[in-house]
Amino acid sequence: MLGTRLAITSHHPQTTRDRIAGILTEGRTQFVFLDTPGLHKPKNRLGQRMNDLATGTAADADVVLFVVDIGPAAAAAAAAEVRPDDVEAVRAVPEGTPVILVVNKIDRIAEKQKLLEVLPTYSALRDFAAIVPISAKKRDGTKRLLKEIENLLPEGEHLYPEDELSDRPVRFFVGELVREQVLMRTRQEVPHGVAVTVDAFEEGKKLTRITISVHVAKESHKGIIIGQGGKMLAAVGTAARERAERLLGQKVHLDVRVKTTPGWFDDAARLVDLGYSNEDGKPKKKAPKAPSRTKQRGLPGDTRTNRSAE
Repeated sequence: MLGTRLAITSHHPQTTRDRIAGILTEGRTQFVFLDTPGLHKPKNRLGQRMNDLATGTAADADVVLFVVDIGPAAAAAAAAEVRPDDVEAVRAVPEGTPVILVVNKIDRIAEKQKLLEVLPTYSALRDFAAIVPISAKKRDGTKRLLKEIENLLPEGEHLYPEDELSDRPVRFFVGELVREQVLMRTRQEVPHGVAVTVDAFEEGKKLTRITISVHVAKESHKGIIIGQGGKMLAAVGTAARERAERLLGQKVHLDVRVKTTPGWFDDAARLVDLGYSNEDGKPKKKAPKAPSRTKQRGLPGDTRTNRSAE
């Protein structure tokens, strides 16, 4: 929707840990898309915080987008099986909040008529304000989706300056880029025990110096991330630095260190220290001249409310 990638991705569940706003201003309308952690069965304080953040955001949003993927097999069988997790997600949205059913990946379905035959299964979950089939990959149907969202938004002042792309500062995304590289290169329990903090961020005219700490829950994980002869950490730092340079538009000196912080994900004080403070899920209006704000020019992929859509 924004034309660029904001949130990091990986093959691991619960990759997204924070609420991230993606801001799109088109004419008189400003859309604030709120990406949140996914609902899951929490095993620690971090997991509970992520669930609270997701449900709190859904409760405060003016519009909720319920995105599903009806694969070719389900379409061919003319029946779609709704996952229990999807049922729970829909029920978590307050009754008075309009919900749009977004059916993604329609490019994978050859016979579009089959799509119409499986939609009633999802329609039974809730009285949706609209049903919009799209292909996010090919951007098919996204214009119509924007129009449906716009029809449901209340009138009001813009929450952010027109050139802002996110409510998060640049340093947040740099930290996420490092965590993404760790997630891409590790398996099993290691990713869930990793947190990243930006310890220093010094912007210069031609060079930005950044110091980052990768916190791991176990001493054994420290060796895994550093790797033999430091090769793993070097690969993480190089890949993250290259993307950070595209993000900032200048050279970056990135210093990445690994620290053992036992049990950080279940310690309330440490969660705050690592940046996982309690949030209410509401988008905050920012000062127009705040330093290091993520602007349109800033993020890789080249891009550019009246309120919020989760």
